[in-house]
Amino acid sequence: MTEIFKDIPVIKFEGRDSNNPFAFKYYDPERVIMGKTMKEHLPFAMAWWHNLGASGVDMFGAGTADKSFGQVPGTMEHAKAKVDAGIEFMQKLGIEYYCFHDVDLVPECVDDINETNRRLDELSDYILEKTKGTNIKCLWGTANMFGNPRFMNGAGSTNSAEVYCFAAAQVKKALDITVKLGGRGYVFWGGREGYETLLNTDVKFEQENIANLMHMAVDYGRSIGFTGDFYIEPKPKEPMKHQYDFDAATAIGFLKQYGLDKDFKLNIEANHATLAQHTFQHELRISAINGMLGSIDANQGDPLLGWDTDEFPCNVYDAMMCMYEVLKNGGLTGGFNFDSKNRRPSNTYADMFHAFILGMDTFALGLIKAAEMIEDGRVDSFIEHRYASFSTGIGAKIRNHETTLAELAQCACELKKPAAPESGAQEYLEGVVNNILFSSKN
Repeated sequence: MTEIFKDIPVIKFEGRDSNNPFAFKYYDPERVIMGKTMKEHLPFAMAWWHNLGASGVDMFGAGTADKSFGQVPGTMEHAKAKVDAGIEFMQKLGIEYYCFHDVDLVPECVDDINETNRRLDELSDYILEKTKGTNIKCLWGTANMFGNPRFMNGAGSTNSAEVYCFAAAQVKKALDITVKLGGRGYVFWGGREGYETLLNTDVKFEQENIANLMHMAVDYGRSIGFTGDFYIEPKPKEPMKHQYDFDAATAIGFLKQYGLDKDFKLNIEANHATLAQHTFQHELRISAINGMLGSIDANQGDPLLGWDTDEFPCNVYDAMMCMYEVLKNGGLTGGFNFDSKNRRPSNTYADMFHAFILGMDTFALGLIKAAEMIEDGRVDSFIEHRYASFSTGIGAKIRNHETTLAELAQCACELKKPAAPESGAQEYLEGVVNNILFSSKN
């Protein structure tokens, strides 16, 4: 195999004092933190679509980055060149997982889905051949049910029964390929599952059809030996004005309403949390307390812009709070997929590596500091003390469901007025976090 990234060395850990631009400063894969190695805590994945496909095209201009890898885009030769590039890229960074949409892997034949499926069979055979003897494997797969014009009114939510059949066909084939490549999960990203106006939309009808498609996917996936989790990836808007999977709470309610919660978890993306006007940590916490935190799209958005910017993560505070939730959750069934793309002027191969080094170091440092936060104990102790009134007496009876409304009302009458609640001490706690975050330990 011809080396594609010829001037880029294998990226190794050199420590925080290193000035080498092609070295990790914080990500040390074998370092043990809270009983597991960093590599185990942080199963990083490459997003096929952004890293191997995104050329910097935006609504105002053409691409700036050459992702042809020596072949003509739109051909099977190019699809195979992307495999070669992706494997070399992951090996040089020590990344063991990738994620894909079906039409990220191969050019879609717009006139015949059978030809697209044949191409997927050919390309997935090529991936298996090229990854044989390596540690590289699939984290999760999904189907692109938003790009093709047939999905202009949605996929599972479409008003066309024929389009619904094509959506089902893509899900079936994407599941086949995911299982073939050893994927740990399968994602439903809503894409165009939503609406622009209620004047032409039957919301109940559309949501029932979406749920039905998901149930059929579960039944088929289990029938072909898929044992992993299915995921919903919440996103509040863009491209649709009203998307059905607005945020974690909405997606969880949908899954429980339609009896999908036993097979589905959530794939939480940081930038989607921003678009929903939530914090990343909020979406993770809501997922975790419902037993549905499954996987993470590791990126960040720009609070000054109202769309999905998919930037590589550099905010260590957010990464620390993310890893705090992940550690408290006992880890993930999925992993950390960099659904991130280089900024348009960052258009060289070197920039691709710098971006992943940045993201991996950011989450490694976040992991280090989250573990310190838990081991420090001040935040957790404060929270435990804040709810101490529910550990004894009438509070314990409330928590144990051993009281009645009448008994509680009688308690209030006997007290005449409650004691003043204790301070929430938010500023103190934020100071504790800063103290841990900026301590010299790492």
